[in-house]
Amino acid sequence: MEMRIQPMSPEFAARISTWRYPAPYDFYSMEADEEDISELMNGDYAAVTDAAGNPFGFYCTGNSARVAGGYGAGLYADDTCVDYGLGMKPELTGHGAGLDFVKGGMAYVSDKFPGMGIRLAVAKFNQRAVKVYSRAGFKEICEFTSLVGGENVLFTGMVYRFSEETRTT
Repeated sequence: MEMRIQPMSPEFAARISTWRYPAPYDFYSMEADEEDISELMNGDYAAVTDAAGNPFGFYCTGNSARVAGGYGAGLYADDTCVDYGLGMKPELTGHGAGLDFVKGGMAYVSDKFPGMGIRLAVAKFNQRAVKVYSRAGFKEICEFTSLVGGENVLFTGMVYRFSEETRTT
């Protein structure tokens, strides 16, 4: 699948905010309201499009990629890492494209923040994503709970560190 990473636009933000994931992944669905569109347009997000220019994913970095409960768990204490979040169009998840999508985001983050490690938080129930992140080289470093939608959700904090070997290949 061809991927093009470009700045988030109001049109892409509006389209992405309407994506609806099936249970139990509905946890990741947005409300398609002004608040969601504003979040997607805050400068931390990039749209990922196909060759025809249709958005099929997004990457985010910085505070937008953080989960509130990670602060208490010390996840964000290491300033040698950049925080990374991502999302794929629901119809494309679970079909084997995740690893390439994650690696594309890792390359994007590495280009944008050279020399930094990459850190993410993923809901523990999302074993499909945890497995893909592990295959991409992320290591689990902690678990924590965070209040999401009125419920305490268990998260896994993961980190990827580039080695000299991976930087030169």
